Amino acid sequence: MSLEQLSDVVQRCQALSDDSYTTEDHDVFSISGRTCIEEGNSVQVLSIVLDEKNQDIVRCMGWNLLPPLIQVLLKKQNEKLSPCLAIFKHLLQTCRPKELLIGLLEQLEQDDPDTIAESLHLLLNPLQKVLLCLGSRKASSLGMTLSSVLDQVAKLPLPHTKEQEEDDVFSLCRCCTDLTDFVKPFVHEAKCHLLNREAQSENTKKMAGERGRHEEDELRTELLKFSMKTLSHPLLELQLKDPDTLAVSPLRNFATEILNTLSAIGESIPSLVFQPLLKRKQVPGFLEEEVRYPKESLASLAHLVFVHHLAADTFPSVFSSVFSLRCNMEHICLLLSRTEESRIQKGLELYEKSLVCLEDGSLSADLLEIKTFLTVPQNLVKVMTMCPRHDLRTRGLKVLQLSIDKFDTEAKYNFFQYMLNTSHHSGVEGYVIKNIKIQIDSALQPGNSNAWFEGSQLLPLLRKVLSLPDGPETDLLQYLDRVMESLNLLRYLVIRDKVTENQTGIWTELYKIEDTFLKPLRVGVNMSRAHYERELHDTMQTKRGKVKAEESVLSVSVGNEKLPNMTSESQIQALHSALHTFDMIESVLVRIEELTEVKENL
Repeated sequence: MSLEQLSDVVQRCQALSDDSYTTEDHDVFSISGRTCIEEGNSVQVLSIVLDEKNQDIVRCMGWNLLPPLIQVLLKKQNEKLSPCLAIFKHLLQTCRPKELLIGLLEQLEQDDPDTIAESLHLLLNPLQKVLLCLGSRKASSLGMTLSSVLDQVAKLPLPHTKEQEEDDVFSLCRCCTDLTDFVKPFVHEAKCHLLNREAQSENTKKMAGERGRHEEDELRTELLKFSMKTLSHPLLELQLKDPDTLAVSPLRNFATEILNTLSAIGESIPSLVFQPLLKRKQVPGFLEEEVRYPKESLASLAHLVFVHHLAADTFPSVFSSVFSLRCNMEHICLLLSRTEESRIQKGLELYEKSLVCLEDGSLSADLLEIKTFLTVPQNLVKVMTMCPRHDLRTRGLKVLQLSIDKFDTEAKYNFFQYMLNTSHHSGVEGYVIKNIKIQIDSALQPGNSNAWFEGSQLLPLLRKVLSLPDGPETDLLQYLDRVMESLNLLRYLVIRDKVTENQTGIWTELYKIEDTFLKPLRVGVNMSRAHYERELHDTMQTKRGKVKAEESVLSVSVGNEKLPNMTSESQIQALHSALHTFDMIESVLVRIEELTEVKENL
């Protein structure tokens, strides 16, 4: 029935010109032709399609047969494959490019990852041929195609291990390779246009006309948009393997090709990476700067260059390591501000790579006037305290220490003050105080004297360290790290600094420290101990009053946050631990009192 309908409409249309075909003719041809292919009559359809008398009909309506043809080709049904492939190839040669483009793009849309990979592998080459047939007006169609392709690629799972990439278990590697081959002729064309334009004299450029230049710029714009989108996904999501880990990496090759594409269309890789500090030339007719150069894409590019050393040979040696760090801080700040672990990891890697090439003590205090040099440490604190992954929290701490080591003494001093004011986390404050102790110890070594970590300059920093956030009512368990490091620093100072020398100024400041830190701390310890001893007594009484079979379940709050219910045994253990902590604080307090009394009486 369908074959008869197809034959009838073809026979009727043979006598008509292509502009005389009715809507009904189109519908009958489309429905009957698709049904024939679905029912297995593709050999008969091939005969009709190849008939010389039907070429005008095929040119006008043939593209409607694409959906069932592509389904057969994707399923690789052997008995239907050969005639369907022949029909498909003939349609590509005969049908109008614009209609073919629409039909092919419609069939590109898939949801299943396996089907996506097969669909891209099948259709990218035909799409390339169709686009090349559009001549100089292909730019917008190319942009639409690339956008659709990348939307499909974004649905594919990402390989995380060396083995997954080697085996291409998710077919992403094949898709990226196919995509690279797909864009090559368009990149080559854009590069030739650029080279020709550079070679032309001014008079020749004027004769070439605005229209030609506009079309060339449109092509470059679409390739730039594609490259920027690719840098954001999948490249920013992927963890590329180094050559030592994986000698042949399709994904690393893909990243290299994207950077080559940028260079080929006239984009300077150094200028893109250093965009935050370099004024870029505005090109009339192009997209607005931040749309044209998305910040996340530029951060991904910086990571590829500085961490994986792609396109490193394009960077002139005149750029200093400090200049590179200043530029990269914008990218690092962006990556570390994200919550996605892949971005956090790349931010940490980029920061570490930017720092390791600097000498210790080489960064001046002036850099702390640049916003990113203060924002990045804040983001690092969030990573160290809130990131779910232990390895990233640990790496964040390592990078924080590396950044501290690169500051000179004045910058360290200012940085410590800033961190004590802004971190609002006892563990981080304790770590900063430990670093302050290291700097003071260094300054007290013979021949290492400096103006920032001894004498009058040191005192404002010491006053900030040797204080309780909420006076005697400070939650000593919540602020334990800070309190213990502050006590350890004070104990170190009274042991290391002689009363007669008073290099740190601690001995003239001690009476103030007694009033603002030591006395409130003693009161706080006594109040906290009394409170927890009462809690322990009440809990033990409650436990004794319960029947053994009905074990008490109690609720505990720490830092105003309610913890999951605890058994009475667990709560008793927690209360004993808290009381032990107060004993530890008190023992250090007593030791400091003993040291000060002995030294003052000498």
